[in-house]
Amino acid sequence: MTTPLFLLRCKQLGLSMTELDLLTIGIINDMFTERENDDFDYCEYGNQADMDLF
Repeated sequence: MTTPLFLLRCKQLGLSMTELDLLTIGIINDMFTERENDDFDYCEYGNQADMDLF
């Protein structure tokens, strides 16, 4: 990932420069990935029985 792309992702997440001091690159990448997954329509959802098997 290039620096301009990283800064674009930060802007898309609405992060301030102060917040960037507190977060790592990995956390910001995870935040962006999770934001992109919010709109995904999963065909099957886990339930308590699935968690018990896990």
